[in-house]
Amino acid sequence: MDPVSFYVAGQPAASDDTVTIRHPYDGRVVGRTSNATPDQVETAVAAAVAVGAEAAALPAHVRAAALDHVSRRLAERTDEIARLITGENGKPLKWARAEVARAVSTFRWAAEEARRFSGELQRLDTDPAATGRLALVRRVPRGPVLGIAPFNFPLNLVAHKVAPALAVGAPIVLKPAPATPLSALLLGELIAETGLPKGVFSVLPLPNDRTAELVRDPRLPVVSFTGSGPVGAQIRRAVPDKHVTLELGGNAAAVICEDWNGDEDLTWAAQRIATFSNYQAGQSCIAVQRVYVHEWLYDAFLPRLAGAVEALRQGDPADDTTDVGPLINEDAARRVEEWVDDAVTAGASLVVSGRREGACYPPTVLTGVPAGAKVLTEEVFGPVLVVEQAASDAAAFDAVNDSAYGLQAGVFTHRLDTAFTAHRALQVGGVIVGDVPSYRADQMPYGGVKGSGVGREGVRSAMDDYTEPRVMVLTGLNL
Repeated sequence: MDPVSFYVAGQPAASDDTVTIRHPYDGRVVGRTSNATPDQVETAVAAAVAVGAEAAALPAHVRAAALDHVSRRLAERTDEIARLITGENGKPLKWARAEVARAVSTFRWAAEEARRFSGELQRLDTDPAATGRLALVRRVPRGPVLGIAPFNFPLNLVAHKVAPALAVGAPIVLKPAPATPLSALLLGELIAETGLPKGVFSVLPLPNDRTAELVRDPRLPVVSFTGSGPVGAQIRRAVPDKHVTLELGGNAAAVICEDWNGDEDLTWAAQRIATFSNYQAGQSCIAVQRVYVHEWLYDAFLPRLAGAVEALRQGDPADDTTDVGPLINEDAARRVEEWVDDAVTAGASLVVSGRREGACYPPTVLTGVPAGAKVLTEEVFGPVLVVEQAASDAAAFDAVNDSAYGLQAGVFTHRLDTAFTAHRALQVGGVIVGDVPSYRADQMPYGGVKGSGVGREGVRSAMDDYTEPRVMVLTGLNL
């Protein structure tokens, strides 16, 4: 198995520092690549700086055409790329296909946004002294971007770093997750087909302990990081003068409101929550982790939820019928096992459970979890669901807010006033009404508050983060 090249200033490259990628499910080798050397990292950063003015001046049609090309090529190679994602990440093949489809959409949206990223006109003659004056406000790249991507969506979360940068003409140096570099390297191959200036992109596999130097490099004024809260906090402290965007996860909650009381309603909510607490083996920032059910619905809802979770099929992620695959590695599964065991020791009850096998941890439902248990207060990042009663909708909203995180929440209600109350009261970046918090459209602003980060992803939102406004005032106009 020949090592896969990485990309230094748009050119394929390799080193003697070989990296072997193994399937989380069975440990077999799925690919090899190599880590970039310090000299290769320096070449990538210097090239990004050197090409900055040229990249910013690229016509919109050039940037959009490149993004359209990547979108088309991803669609053409969907099955191949989905199998690559499953191989290095372990997510079930059906969810890997969904991730490729989202990446296709992300690049398509970026192409469309590149065509309409035009700026804003402001009349200034609202005051007599400014008669005849007009302001044009355009956004220009802040400079080269350092993108640091996680393992859980090794293609689409890379796309959310790269596509907005290309759309605004900002060079980007991308560091994929060490566990899952292969999808990002394939994406680099597709970008290399576009004919964009060579320094516009680099994809550099690096161990995490070599990333701090890149983060501190003053030539990379924008850092976009998706990953764990402690690492994000370290980045923010290390570079207070940089423009930093952080998507740091959460412990997403769903609320079953008082009016969501029909058999069909409860069954559908149970199925959605069961699916989206486990669809990436819980390894999603917005996987459902906490559920608060109005007390008069609790006895009717819990058996439905338990049945829906038990119906999920766990096994080989290459099987199209598998719903839940392994975690990224056995250490991650052991950590989840320890957190669940600690909660049970402290008094929690297991409604649905099973035994860990290697990197596979079974879908688990807990009730009666005591305050302070990690499965309640931290991000489990595993297939674990905590279900509790709430005396009222307002009490449920308070419970959602009793968290160090605030990414998204799902609110199952038919009432418009309840929806607006939730939107006002919940301390999160997004409220999904009538569905789980795991819903995300790739064009919408996506991010959180409190420990869930700063800034927003979503194509246009990231384009704004990667740029800054520049004003031109025209004088002597007959407006």
